[in-house]
Amino acid sequence: MTGPLDARTARRRFVAVNFLFWLPVGLYIPSQVLLLTERGMGLAVVGGLFAVHSLTVSALELPTGGLSDVIGRRTVLAAAGVLNLVALVLLALGTTVWALAVAMALMGSGRALSSGPAEAWYVDTVQAHSGPGAELRTGLARGGTASAAALAVGTLLGGGLPLLLGLGPDLGARLTTATSGLVLPLSVPALLGAGVGLVFVAYVLTALPEPPRPRPTLRDVLRGVPATALDGLRLGARDFLIRRVLLTAGATGSALATIELLTPGRAADLTGTPESGAVLFASLACAGFVCTALGNHCAPLTARLTGSGERAVMAGIGLSATGLLLLGLTVLWNGPAALTLAATGYALVYFGLGAAGPNKNDLLHRRVDSTGRATALSVQSLALQSSGALAGLVAGALPAGPLPWLPGAALLLAGALLWVRRSGQKPEGGTPLGVGVPPSVRTA
Repeated sequence: MTGPLDARTARRRFVAVNFLFWLPVGLYIPSQVLLLTERGMGLAVVGGLFAVHSLTVSALELPTGGLSDVIGRRTVLAAAGVLNLVALVLLALGTTVWALAVAMALMGSGRALSSGPAEAWYVDTVQAHSGPGAELRTGLARGGTASAAALAVGTLLGGGLPLLLGLGPDLGARLTTATSGLVLPLSVPALLGAGVGLVFVAYVLTALPEPPRPRPTLRDVLRGVPATALDGLRLGARDFLIRRVLLTAGATGSALATIELLTPGRAADLTGTPESGAVLFASLACAGFVCTALGNHCAPLTARLTGSGERAVMAGIGLSATGLLLLGLTVLWNGPAALTLAATGYALVYFGLGAAGPNKNDLLHRRVDSTGRATALSVQSLALQSSGALAGLVAGALPAGPLPWLPGAALLLAGALLWVRRSGQKPEGGTPLGVGVPPSVRTA
C-alpha cells in the first residue's frame, strides 16, 4: 500500500473534482426554467419543482454528511455524481411533472451527498501526509476558485449553446425533429452536463484514494449515521468558534437569498424591460461567480494582510455587507450612476464572501477531526440554506424599495461583528472535536 498523497497532488485533485462537479450545474442553470416552461409547465409548477429540490436537500443534508463520515468520502461523492447524472438526463428528456419531480429529488439528493465529502477528503489527505498543523487555506481557496470558475464557464456555455444551435443550418430544429420533440435545443446543456458528470464519477473513483477503514455493517451504518448527525447539531453548543462559523453561514445564506430574489426585478427596473433585465441578470450571475473566484483566490492574501484567518473572515463579511447596503441604496434612483453603483455593490458582495469562505472553513477544519468533518460541513450548509429560505420569505413580504434589502445586509454586518473578538487557538478541551460514531466505523 502506498502512503497518502502529498499536499500538492491532493490540492490539484481537489481542484479538479470541484471543477468537474460544478460545471454541469453552471451548464443547466441558464436554460433550466426556460426548458421547463417550454415543456408546458407554468411558473407555479416550476416553483413547486424547485421546492422539491430544496426540501430534499434540507432533509438529507445532515444524514448524508454523517454517511460520508461513516462509510467514506469517495463512495458518497461518486454516488452524488451518479444521482446528478441521472437527474440531468431526466431533466433534459422529461415531459411530465412526475418525471421532472423525480429529477429534482435526485438532484437534491446528489447535492446533499456532495456537501462536504470532497473538502473532507482533501483535509484528511493533507493532514495524513503533513500532520494536523498542515497548511489548508491555499487548497481550500483554490478549490473554491475552481467551483466558481466552473459555474461562470458553465453559465456562459449553457446560456449560449441553445442560441448557437439555432444558427446556420439550425441543428437544434433538426435535433428536435429527429427525436420527435424529446430533445430540444434547451435540453442540450443538461445532456452535456450529464456527460461531464460521467467524467466526474470516473475521476472520483480513480483519483481520490482513501486510507483503509473498517467495512461497516448495515447495523453500524444505521447506528452511526444518526449518531453522527446528532453530534453535528451539537457542534455549535460545544465550541465558540464553530458557533460563530455556523452563525456566519446563516448570515451568508440570508444575504444570498435576498440577492437571488430581488436582483432580477432590480435588473429589469434598471434596463426598462423584462427581456433586457434577464440579459443583465445573466451577465451579473456570471460576474458574481467570477468575483467569488477572485475572492477565493485572494483568501490567503487576505489572511496575511489582516493578520489572521478570523480577521480575514471579518473583513470579507464586512465588505459583503457594504456591497449589499449599496445595492439597497441604489433602488432609490435609476440611471447610469445607479447602475454603476449597483454593479459595484454586487461585485463587493460576492468578492467578500469568496475571500471569507476559505478562511472560515480553515478555522472549522482545525476544530473537528476526520470522524466529523463532513458532518460539520453539512451542518454549515444546512445553516446557510435554512436561513436563506427564511430570509427569502421575509424579503418577499416587505414593501418594494430599499427595505427588503436591509435585513440581509444587517445580518451580514452582524456576522462580521461576530469576529471582532478573537477566539483561542485551541478548541474547548484542547483537542479537535469528533462525533459520536461507533468506534468500529471510525476512520482508521
